[in-house]
Amino acid sequence: MGGEAGSAAAVGSEGRVKSLGLVFEDERKGCYSSGETVAGHVLLEAAEPVALRALRLEAHGRAVAAWGPSPGAAAPAAASEVEYLNVRLSLREPPAGEGILLLQPGKHEFPFSFQLPSEPLVTSFTGKYGSIQYCVRAVLERPKVPDQSVKRELQVVSHIDVNTPALLTPVLKTQEKMVGCWFFTSGPVSLSAKIERKGYCNGEDIPIYAEIENCSSRLIVPKAAIFQTQTYLASGRTKTVRHMVANVRGNHIASGGTDTWNGKTLKIPPVTPSILDCCIIRIDYSLAVYIHIPGAKKLMLELPLVIGTIPYHGFGSRNSSIASQFSMDLSWLTLTLPEQPEAPPNYADVVSEEEFSRHVPPYPQPPNCEGEACCPMFACIQEFRFHPPPLYSEVDPYPPDVEETQPVSFIL
Repeated sequence: MGGEAGSAAAVGSEGRVKSLGLVFEDERKGCYSSGETVAGHVLLEAAEPVALRALRLEAHGRAVAAWGPSPGAAAPAAASEVEYLNVRLSLREPPAGEGILLLQPGKHEFPFSFQLPSEPLVTSFTGKYGSIQYCVRAVLERPKVPDQSVKRELQVVSHIDVNTPALLTPVLKTQEKMVGCWFFTSGPVSLSAKIERKGYCNGEDIPIYAEIENCSSRLIVPKAAIFQTQTYLASGRTKTVRHMVANVRGNHIASGGTDTWNGKTLKIPPVTPSILDCCIIRIDYSLAVYIHIPGAKKLMLELPLVIGTIPYHGFGSRNSSIASQFSMDLSWLTLTLPEQPEAPPNYADVVSEEEFSRHVPPYPQPPNCEGEACCPMFACIQEFRFHPPPLYSEVDPYPPDVEETQPVSFIL
């Protein structure tokens, strides 16, 4: 829907109509959904008295899939159409028994209002072999001259809530590919990938968890991308268009190496939400994690993805329960552990010097020989006999002689 009001230049006998325009009540409203009310005004400016038969408002919405015959092919052209919206309102008409209505010179406003059907409407879309479009059109019928009209596009969205249980389910796939041909194989390349849920919205970052193992002799490169697949159905035939809308690249993995993606992010750009409820046009998305292997076909995993309009609310979602959240396979959580866990502290670091001295037995010093060595060489190794750590207790087993009191404060 354009930001400015639609208008038509003056067309008519003797230039009586200077302009014809159409504005919506809320020009800042980006899109409409089923059941909502569309309201606005038709603006007409007349330089002289204008005779008209009727002023009407029309609202149409339809999906169309069509393409011509392929060059050199016997298949004819294909076309299909589905109607979603058909509204017709009369804004001004002559009194009963009169065929003409005379408008005086000046500016005139004609308000209109209508409600979109309560049945789900399909999201607006324009593609290579079809479109789903909605528009509002004002038509001025005049005697002896062609009709004048002005049209505004109406953006419609069919909301998809990504908080539904089906879209909160994690998606995981694993695949292995042997690199080489016949018996000249160099080893397998294995790939497993996972996303935390199936549904996301525009602008969200998708954390990708993946494990890649390269047992081949080739240098491989892991990548990830979001693909949009457009499917058109017309006259019993199908056309498919596939686009990459976003991608990210990983590090090279040498032969015998491995790599782990612990939530590598891929941001969803502004794209049309998934269209799953139209019988002739369908828009699907998938997240592909794939490996480019020189001299071989790439190894690819495609994880189904749904682009919704109502963002994820987390564990407090009104459509998901904590029980359903914990019923998921939580094995992917192991991927979030640090690659090199921090080592525990040395036991000697937690033992005081006083405790240390109490358990070090006295050892005689080696004799001090002058000149030639008077005794065989030996190593003096101290034996440490530490007691096991005491059980945890809130009471200090070795309280100081003088109790010190310090003021305690908490910064919130």
